[in-house]
Amino acid sequence: MTQDRALEILKTGGNVFLTGEPGAGKTYVINQYIAYLEACGVKVAVAASTGIAATHIGGMTIHAWSGIGARDQLNEYDLEQITTKEKIVKRVKKAQVLVIDEISMLDGKLVDMVNIVCKTIRQSSEPFGGIQTIFVGDFFQLPPVTRQGDMMRYAFESRGWEDARPLICYLTDQYRQEDEMLLSLLQSIRKNDVDDEHFTLLSEQTEIAYEGIEPTKLYTHNADVDSVNATKLGELGGSVTRFKMSGVGNKIMQQGLAKNCLSPELLELKEEAMVMCTKNNFEEGYVNGTLGRVVNFDGEDGNPIIETTEGKQITIKPTSWSMAEDNKVLAEVTQVPLRLAWAITVHKSQGMSLDAAEIDLSRAFVYGQGYVALSRVRTLAGLKMLGMSPTALRVDPKIVSIDARFRDESGQAEDAFTEMEEDEIESMHKAFVKASGGEYVSGEIKVQEKKGYERVQKESTFALTKEALLEGNTVPQIAKKRKIGESTVWTHLEKLVVDQDLTDSDLVSLTSQYKNWSDEYEVLQAVMDEVGTEKLKPIFEATNEEYDYNQIRLARMVYRLHNGKIV
Repeated sequence: MTQDRALEILKTGGNVFLTGEPGAGKTYVINQYIAYLEACGVKVAVAASTGIAATHIGGMTIHAWSGIGARDQLNEYDLEQITTKEKIVKRVKKAQVLVIDEISMLDGKLVDMVNIVCKTIRQSSEPFGGIQTIFVGDFFQLPPVTRQGDMMRYAFESRGWEDARPLICYLTDQYRQEDEMLLSLLQSIRKNDVDDEHFTLLSEQTEIAYEGIEPTKLYTHNADVDSVNATKLGELGGSVTRFKMSGVGNKIMQQGLAKNCLSPELLELKEEAMVMCTKNNFEEGYVNGTLGRVVNFDGEDGNPIIETTEGKQITIKPTSWSMAEDNKVLAEVTQVPLRLAWAITVHKSQGMSLDAAEIDLSRAFVYGQGYVALSRVRTLAGLKMLGMSPTALRVDPKIVSIDARFRDESGQAEDAFTEMEEDEIESMHKAFVKASGGEYVSGEIKVQEKKGYERVQKESTFALTKEALLEGNTVPQIAKKRKIGESTVWTHLEKLVVDQDLTDSDLVSLTSQYKNWSDEYEVLQAVMDEVGTEKLKPIFEATNEEYDYNQIRLARMVYRLHNGKIV
C-alpha cells in the first residue's frame, strides 16, 4: 500500500494498524495524519509503548497517558483510582484519536487495560470508548518485555485488538535501504527463510567501504556499549567539553524524558569524538542517526561542530525534547542532540537509520534483535559484522504467519478503496472531522518541527500541481517533483477538472502518452455513455478490465470537460 492510500484510509476515522518494513515511512505517514488532525482542530493523543519511542514522536508513554503507570494488571480498585484522577479523565474524554507507536513492544494485556480504561472513562461500550485508535509498528521488531515468569502476548493477540478490528495498512515502498542484496536478506529474515548463503553473505562483511569516519558499533548488551564509549573517549587527547541538560515543566515527566532521551544528561565531548545525531533537523541537514566526528567547537557559543560522512560541517545547537498534550508542553528537556557513537545498543537503535555500523550479534537473546540491527543500515557497504550467533536471525514463526495475513488484509483494504470515488472518500473524511468537532481542511498539510514536537502549516497545493502539469509533466513526473504520491496527483487533477480549472489543452501531456488515444477514448466514451461516470468500477468491468484505473480516470476527465466529445 502506498503512503497516500494509507493516509486516505486513516482520515476516514476507522481503527487502523499502520505497518510495513523498516524504512517504509510509517513515521512519515503518522506525522502527516497528526498534522492534518491538528489543522482540522481534531484532538489527537500521541503515545508510544516505550519512553524512547515517545521522545521520537513528541508524545508520552501509553502507560502515562492512560494512567496505568507501572501496573501489570487492573482490578476494580485500580480502575476506580485511575478514573477519579482529573487529568487522566480530562485527556481521555477529549481525545478523538489515539496513536500508539511501536506497538510491537506493547504486551497484549496492556492493550486490554487501555481499552478498559477508555471505555470506563468515556462510558461507552465501543472499542477504546469510541476513540479512533491507530496502532503503528512492525511485529518483526523487538517484542514486549515481560516480567520473569509472565506469559507474553503480542498486541494482536489481545481482546482490545480484536475489539478494535483495525483495518490493515501495510506500507510497501522502501525509503531506507538502497541495496538490493540487503533488502533480499531482510525479506528472507521476515519469512524465516534464512539459509547458509545468508550467513556466508554476512560473514563476508568484514570492512566498511566508507573512509574518514568510524562506524557505530551495535551491541545487544549495555555493558559492552558503555565500555567501548568510555574507552574510546579516554584515548583521545585534549580537554573535555561538557554540556548539561536543562529542563522545564513537570519534574517527573522531565525525569522520564531525560531517561529516554538518546542524548545523555551530561554530554562529554572532545575533538575527534565519534558522535551520532539524536534528533531530526532537516533544515540543518541532519537526522536521528546521522554519524559524524567532532572537528571543533563554535567560538561564540561553544557548540560542537561535526563533520558528517559526506564531509559537510554542521554546528549542532541545543534542541528540545517535549512531552505535549493538545499542543501544550507539559515538560521539556534541552540538550545538544548528540551522543557518543562508537557504540549503541540494538534496543536504542530501533527507529534509526545509520550510515555505517559494526554489529555484534554473538549474544543476541530475543527474537528480532538481529533483524532490527541489520535493518538500521542502508547498504551492505556500510555494514561490518563483529560476531554472529547461529540463532541471531531468528524471528517468531507466529509473526511470520500473522504477517502474511496482514499483507492479505491490507491488499483487500486497498482494493476496496481503489473502487471508491474520490468524492465518496472525501465525504467520509469530512464526516469524521465533523463528528469529531473539527472543521475540515483540504489540500496538503506540511509538518514543521518546532521545540521538539510537530507543528502544522496549512498549504493548498492544487495550484502547484496544475503548474507542474502545464509545464508538460506526466503524473509520475509531477509526483516526483512535488514529492507526493501519484494517487494524490490524480486526486488534484480530478478536482481541478470538476472546478473547471483545466481545459482540454492542459491535458495534452497526459493523453499524448497513449499512442492510440483517440481510438481508446472512443471505446471508453461509449462505455461512459452507457454506464455513466459516477463510479470507476463499472467502466473498468464493462471494458473487460482492458484499461487500468488511471487511464479510465483520464478518459473521465476528458469526458466531463467535453460532454462526451473526442479530443
